[in-house]
Amino acid sequence: MTDRLSTIVTKSGDQGSTSLADGQRLCKSHPRIGAMGDIDELNSHIGLLITALQGMKQREVPAHLRLLSSIQHALFDLGSELAVPGFNALSPTIVTTLEASIDTMLQQLPPLREFILPGGCHQAAQAHICRSVSRRAERSLVLLNREEPVSDLSLQLLNRLSDYFFVLARELNRLNEYQDIFWQKNER
Repeated sequence: MTDRLSTIVTKSGDQGSTSLADGQRLCKSHPRIGAMGDIDELNSHIGLLITALQGMKQREVPAHLRLLSSIQHALFDLGSELAVPGFNALSPTIVTTLEASIDTMLQQLPPLREFILPGGCHQAAQAHICRSVSRRAERSLVLLNREEPVSDLSLQLLNRLSDYFFVLARELNRLNEYQDIFWQKNER
């Protein structure tokens, strides 16, 4: 493997622009750069979730860790699509894998009859953060798609991720023997 990042401090962005992988320069406030940043932030939160899961002893955890690692790689693929407009790197396998994982977890969970609040065990709370950041990343990608087309698969991936992290948070509470926190309407 060659050195990809031999120079970190380039000073080329000091005036508020940055380069895409194809050499094109964009303002750092461009929707493409915003989407890339939100996806990067999501990937960082997933890294924190992986760290939190590594301390759990339940037998289901290794499968979650493998899928979370696959998600991180898919998000890097998505980042490469954004860094090179028109390039396709995502595989539809990640979306079908997420859907299968959601279905499997839902079989273990009681049906929801009320909204739940983010929280429970530490790992579930971190999964809820991943859920909310994935929703923001999706909104950023939708905004970009209004100006410049992105792949349908990229939009599907981020939409599925918010569903996945919601169900994963509930599953992590179940595995850690925590109850979901149900929203209670304020009776005034």
